[in-house]
Amino acid sequence: MLGSHLLCELAKKKVAVRAMCRENSRMEQVRNVFRLYTDAPEEAFSRIEWVKGDMTDIYAVEEAMEGVQQVYHCAALMSFESRHHRQMLKVNSIGAANIVNAALQKGVGRLCHVSSIAALGRPENNSDTIDEKLLWKSSRNNSIYSISKYEAEREVWRGIAEGLEAVIVNPSIILGYAGVDSGSARLFTTAAKNLRFYPVGVNGFVDVRDVASAMVMLMECGLSNERFILNAENISYKRLFELMAATFGMPGPKYRVGPLPASLAWRAERLRSWITRRPPVLTRETARTSGNKHYYSAEKIKKTTGFQFRPIEETIKHHCQNYSGFNV
Repeated sequence: MLGSHLLCELAKKKVAVRAMCRENSRMEQVRNVFRLYTDAPEEAFSRIEWVKGDMTDIYAVEEAMEGVQQVYHCAALMSFESRHHRQMLKVNSIGAANIVNAALQKGVGRLCHVSSIAALGRPENNSDTIDEKLLWKSSRNNSIYSISKYEAEREVWRGIAEGLEAVIVNPSIILGYAGVDSGSARLFTTAAKNLRFYPVGVNGFVDVRDVASAMVMLMECGLSNERFILNAENISYKRLFELMAATFGMPGPKYRVGPLPASLAWRAERLRSWITRRPPVLTRETARTSGNKHYYSAEKIKKTTGFQFRPIEETIKHHCQNYSGFNV
């Protein structure tokens, strides 16, 4: 989702862009984003130089970076299914190491690495607001995804120590148009189906368009060796689903799901997934995370650059309309 919106942002600036994609990448999703946000989508899409490869293949990464001045690294594997844990650690950590090593070897001028709020760790007091100063602590509450993104971010800091100019962004949960079965798209598709239950947690959310714009802005303004939280607002999941449901013309959720029902729900979902051979909608990690209350501050990027985020209510209305327009 983020990669396609970033490509669109760069294509509108008419700069030369080379993009790495895998053999099974869904290009129609990228084209849909270009149709949403450009006047001449096919012409803009055609300006991208596509190269096939995988970021865990150092030779493919080095070849893709030949002659490149700036690199945006926003590829990662995100999953809360236990069967993906080992692969996620490999893709996110080793992939980032390959990106950093190739950038150093090829003399790339600047790198923008997309990390995550998950890489910030958790404060001792859950009511504390999290900012860029929070130090990572090993904890059983850290998901495998969090650990993989923390390890990836460490590779970038290692590259900075070796002379690489880089900036790191830590987005909260990114809301935007994507394939219906991936990432935060499930939030929209779930809200469109007359959702009756809501988790008790609070989290940070940000528009995908703001993340892409902030990345380009940070690369152009020359800031280096810094990381920035990208977060528009901290809101409850109840409020999030109410706003989505209202835009879809559906009733909002009514019933609160506490820790015990959530615990039973993810176990039932795991059984359903095993029987149907379809990915679970709810896992142990997502059930636990959705019941927590986390608050994030994006004051650093606001004060440093003057960057302003779209209100989440505006974001939700916009992207709900996009999903409705593509009949998903």
